[in-house]
Amino acid sequence: MQKNQSLQVTPFSLDIQSIRANARKHVEEGAQTASYRGDVDEIIALLNHSLATELVCVLRYKRHYFTASGIHAQSIANEFNIHAQEELAHADLIAERIVQLGGEPDFSPDTLTKRSHADYAACLDLDEMIKENLVAERIAIDAYRALIRHIGDDDPTTKRMLEHILAQEEEHADELADWIKAS
Repeated sequence: MQKNQSLQVTPFSLDIQSIRANARKHVEEGAQTASYRGDVDEIIALLNHSLATELVCVLRYKRHYFTASGIHAQSIANEFNIHAQEELAHADLIAERIVQLGGEPDFSPDTLTKRSHADYAACLDLDEMIKENLVAERIAIDAYRALIRHIGDDDPTTKRMLEHILAQEEEHADELADWIKAS
């Protein structure tokens, strides 16, 4: 058996001269510096699909908020409205990140449902509303997980933002699943 040899650790150091020089190059690119490793165009396109998904979810939740009826509808409708507001906050985060990356957020209503991962389900039955919203949340969860894996460490800011959004989508899904079990 060999004895463990001590590992030499190289001390961390920054090449501040290079960092300063790179900061002056392409200064108009804002937060996107030479050390950014992601494929900017691809990330922007993927984020625009996520933006469309969030906006479709806002619209679906708002419709369900206003059209829910029945004995237990008011409390659930109020939660639909809260979810709509949280989905809108997700859309704002995504749009802001797209701009930070030098892109343009695509809010075009003409292509919104085509770019969205989730469907817009215009149902009137309360149980069906809950189910359709849960399906949409589950789609968002899997899409965000795949996107987070794809981005990896190439864009830590976008990754952290998506992880935050994913956590809220999972909370929404848990709540909606609880409602289905209670009915």
